[in-house]
Amino acid sequence: MMTGPDGASRPQQVMKAALALLLTALGVWTLHGYLPALIWAGILAIAVWPLYQRASRRWPPGSHNVVLPALFTVATGLIFIAPLILVAVQVGREVHTLYEDIADARTEGIPAPAWLDRLPLAGQMATGWWQKNLADPDSAQALLARARKSEFVSNSGELGAEVVHRTVLFGFTLLTLFFLFKDGDTLGAQLRRASERAFGPAGGRIGRQMIASVHGTVDGLVLVGLGEGLILGIVYELTGVPHPTLFGLFTAIAAMVPFGAPLVFGVAALVVLTQGSTVPAIVIAALGFVVTFAADHFIRPTLIGNATRLPFLWVLLGILGGVETWGLLGLFLGPAIMAALMLLWREWTGRDDGGGEHI
Repeated sequence: MMTGPDGASRPQQVMKAALALLLTALGVWTLHGYLPALIWAGILAIAVWPLYQRASRRWPPGSHNVVLPALFTVATGLIFIAPLILVAVQVGREVHTLYEDIADARTEGIPAPAWLDRLPLAGQMATGWWQKNLADPDSAQALLARARKSEFVSNSGELGAEVVHRTVLFGFTLLTLFFLFKDGDTLGAQLRRASERAFGPAGGRIGRQMIASVHGTVDGLVLVGLGEGLILGIVYELTGVPHPTLFGLFTAIAAMVPFGAPLVFGVAALVVLTQGSTVPAIVIAALGFVVTFAADHFIRPTLIGNATRLPFLWVLLGILGGVETWGLLGLFLGPAIMAALMLLWREWTGRDDGGGEHI
């Protein structure tokens, strides 16, 4: 009877493989609610790992030292928490004014602002709607009553539960990230051995390619998006956009998706235009298109394409298809999957050097 390297017979090897698949499926099913947190932690660990390695070489941790992993985990968490705090503070400042406007609408109505009629194309229509629904106290009170019965308001409890759920997942993400920093070297060595044992030398190459694609995506999407938000935030400040910091933050977030920034700086230009400032609105739109054109057509293809060894068309399809399928995780999973598939294709066709024609 044929036996494997570990002395197991062929039926025993089959049963062992079946048991491993069953346990893997049960594990995935058990953890499926927390898989997004685990995946996010892995992506963040890969993105920050080069910095962490440089820091650990400068300050070597002891056998029980958890200070450096904790510091990196806290710093990574603050990158996400600080913008949320900024938005919450700004929203809190506006709540009082909102309540006053609602009270005035119930008793006196809200007159249409002067800039409403200056809106391009839809100015007269918007003014007519405002006069009909908000300028008259009775109509405004009826509109507010309908708003209280709307599906959004009635589902506010579900929205609160979803916020709590997301907060818990974020906490598990940071907890997992801490252990990935702490035990990353050991885990990386285990993953390399496992991939090479399961798939041969190709397994290691695919793993390295996927990690490189995550680094390239972080550089090409996140860092470039933050750069666009910073530049356009300065433009917003100079051209008199209200709340330029928030608009710059939203621009940076939207710019992480290719061609997403025009939605935000277009709104900023429209807001400035409604205030009667035509030239600043044109400046915002023009500089916004210049910045995003340079980022989306020159900087991103270079950063992501060189790391993933993918033509920008496949990078773009990976990003957009990934976002549609996986949500925000798809920003990183999409290009990584496309890069792995492209590497497999090149090895299958006998070319793994990235040469030849690109589609």
